Amino acid sequence: MMWELIQSNRRKSLILFISLGLILTLLGFFLGSAYYPDGGGFIGIFFALIIWGILSLISYFSGSKILLAVSGAKEITPDVHPQLFNVVEEMKISASLPAMPKVYIINEAAPNAFATGIKPENSAVAVTAGLLARLNRDELQGVVAHEVSHIVNRDVLFMTFAGIMLGSIVLIAEIFLRSLWFSGGSRYSSKSSKNSGQAQLVIMIIAIVFAILAPILAQLLYFAISRKREYLADASAVRYTRYPEGLASALEKISDNSIELKRANKVTAPMYIVNPLKLKDQKLSDLTSTHPPISERVRILRSISGGANFIDYQNAFNKVKRNQSSVIPASALSDHSQVGLKESVSSSEGVMLKKETKREMGDIMMRVNHYSFINCNCGLKIKIPPDFKYTELSCPKCGTKHSVQH
Repeated sequence: MMWELIQSNRRKSLILFISLGLILTLLGFFLGSAYYPDGGGFIGIFFALIIWGILSLISYFSGSKILLAVSGAKEITPDVHPQLFNVVEEMKISASLPAMPKVYIINEAAPNAFATGIKPENSAVAVTAGLLARLNRDELQGVVAHEVSHIVNRDVLFMTFAGIMLGSIVLIAEIFLRSLWFSGGSRYSSKSSKNSGQAQLVIMIIAIVFAILAPILAQLLYFAISRKREYLADASAVRYTRYPEGLASALEKISDNSIELKRANKVTAPMYIVNPLKLKDQKLSDLTSTHPPISERVRILRSISGGANFIDYQNAFNKVKRNQSSVIPASALSDHSQVGLKESVSSSEGVMLKKETKREMGDIMMRVNHYSFINCNCGLKIKIPPDFKYTELSCPKCGTKHSVQH
């Protein structure tokens, strides 16, 4: 059944990929025709495809590394945050991933997370320090399960390539419109016959209109299918954890955050579990978001009853949306086996005051940056930077001497 689910996801990806490709090709044709009326359209198509091809190759071979680097993510070992590693390993087993995803932490106070990787055999899960400091284990498990679902469903591959194609469309349109602005349109004035001049003017108008509309159309197509993928990842996360309240509570905490995720941008935003750009402007229209409304996702998760199967999520979705539209492929809905819900095991764990949250985030990032810690008998936690050269130090509070291991 999971194989059929992945195949269905791939077909939807192909439809979007072809649609964006058609927009890109038409954009190249019209812009080429605007520059050179005689045969310039095919030259425009050629250069548009060249740009897209180069960016796609970069995306395939280095896309994950670039995404992680741009986001400021640092790979960690199990000793830095054992609980996070344990949760990722649990979800890897539950989702039957062929390999353990690499684990990264982002030095950001805003709680959020994303997954990346062209193949499930070479994937990664990245979470912010703010997320780790705010969520309890059940909530963290829900977030990690959601991100692992994107890996299993091949969403990460789709979003990487679709994002690159969307970026190509925006880039080409932007270059053309800027060239018009700086040239003042003088280079396009016709010195030939009146008829040919009028024809070129019509082509120029069409090119300008399409250069403005193409990125908008491409984004709307991208957003429409990206939203369905978020619903499907939520449904898969419920199946992996068997505890919808964990993800629902995590989504509420993330959306309640008012801290800006500084590393996020228009390219990386669709990768996160909650749109980080929308948090910067709460009045941003849902139409321009790659994510469904958080309140709606939470209501669906809390409306699930009877079990954690895909059909249970679909029933909750229909109840909240008050329609019969399907976000789960038919092959997955044909499975009526019972997947029982579990009870919470960490209802109070991870609930901290603001001061404690800041301290915990600081400790997490110090461990990421290879600081070591000594707990003195007086109750003071001594934090030692990785470049500390001495083999011994005294506690600044009580004077007790401690040996330092490098």
